[in-house]
Amino acid sequence: YDEVAAIMLAWITYYGSALAALHRRHIGFDTVLLAMPVKARLAALLVGEAIVLIFFVLMARAGLQVLEVLAGDTLISLTWVPVQFTQSIIPIGAILFILCQLLSLPNYWKITAAGVSLEHAEIEEEVEAEMIKNKDRT
Repeated sequence: YDEVAAIMLAWITYYGSALAALHRRHIGFDTVLLAMPVKARLAALLVGEAIVLIFFVLMARAGLQVLEVLAGDTLISLTWVPVQFTQSIIPIGAILFILCQLLSLPNYWKITAAGVSLEHAEIEEEVEAEMIKNKDRT
């Protein structure tokens, strides 16, 4: 069960990171971006996006190479499960992350160009929800 639990943790982590990318909830530096002039801010955003996308393209490629190396291996506890299947999350997760980044980029571009911080917007939403919740209690 240790082997399967570790694999499931990896799968949840990869899928969760793609979901976080879709909602732009990874660690970011909105405050640094928003301190820059608009043109520099958008240029920095593009450079940052390019770096992230290049990293995940390389990760997907390396993941595919790992799958080739693992051909024929099976899990120790479940000998009918190929290790290739369990490790397929590496390229799949990388491709999902790339897709989620690209899907969320237009809205992020618009928000960043307008000078709005995703971090501050999230905090304001939580404060507003808490205020409504407290108002309903009284």
